[in-house]
Amino acid sequence: MVDAALPFAAGLQFPDLNPIAWDFGALNLFGLTIGPLQLRWYALAYIAGLLLGWLYIQRLVKNEALWAPGKPPMKPADADDLLFWATLGVIIGGRLGYVIFYMLPDPRSVARIMDDPLTIIRIWDGGMAFHGGLIGVALALWWFAHSRKASILSVGDAAAAATPIGLFFGRLANFVNGELYGRETDAPWGMVFCNDTIRAANGGICPAGLEPRHPSQLYEAALEGLVLFVVLRIATHQFKTLGKPGMTAGIFLVGYGLIRASLELVRNPDAHMPEALRGYVTMGLLLSVPMIVIGAWLIARGQRPPESQAA
Repeated sequence: MVDAALPFAAGLQFPDLNPIAWDFGALNLFGLTIGPLQLRWYALAYIAGLLLGWLYIQRLVKNEALWAPGKPPMKPADADDLLFWATLGVIIGGRLGYVIFYMLPDPRSVARIMDDPLTIIRIWDGGMAFHGGLIGVALALWWFAHSRKASILSVGDAAAAATPIGLFFGRLANFVNGELYGRETDAPWGMVFCNDTIRAANGGICPAGLEPRHPSQLYEAALEGLVLFVVLRIATHQFKTLGKPGMTAGIFLVGYGLIRASLELVRNPDAHMPEALRGYVTMGLLLSVPMIVIGAWLIARGQRPPESQAA
């Protein structure tokens, strides 16, 4: 029996959004058929987040007063190279993080990888982990700073201030895809994540079922994106945290970690967690704890006098 034959529970109806923004169909080049070529909202969200983040970093490093008593860690033109390395970090780290943190613990995903190893690189099929992307970007920032003999902490501060922009667009794309939905709820804003597009992509069924669920993607877009951006904006422009290397990055890590850990209570629990932990402890929660610890250390470090930070 397919979901179409079942009655919907009371709740907001998930709109019939199409994850594909443009479908260019198949292209024939010199007798070779390529495609179908599709541009998804998920890809556009990444592009928008990276480009707007790049523009924001350029504005930050142009404002030398924000970095006093130090100096910006790069020139505005250097942000172009930073965009390149950050993009590599986001894509490679995000995908490998998803495979390691979410696919390998799931026997069904492992079987799929064994049958088709190319599954690992098929990012267009969906599946990116923020925590993996964070590690990838951190390594990319280290390489960028090392190659220019710049402060890795200050480079990280610039990137951290811009990261909520990408998180905002990314979570909206999760909503459009109807993925990463929340737990069942009787709240008046509970949403039934089922429509014709989802059915067509899943063999006639809706994986989220027909019960209203928390639209946790929108919670995350608001808190990880908009609210965290405002907090960091106040920190950098009112409290001049860019002049204290590592503090802005620390505020981001603590802020994101606390928000993500809190929202794990309403996100749909991971199916691959051990039975004793399922529903209580999630992978997102486990990965957020070290973020909070490292972020708190960076904040404490940034409050020390400059001469003691150099040690």
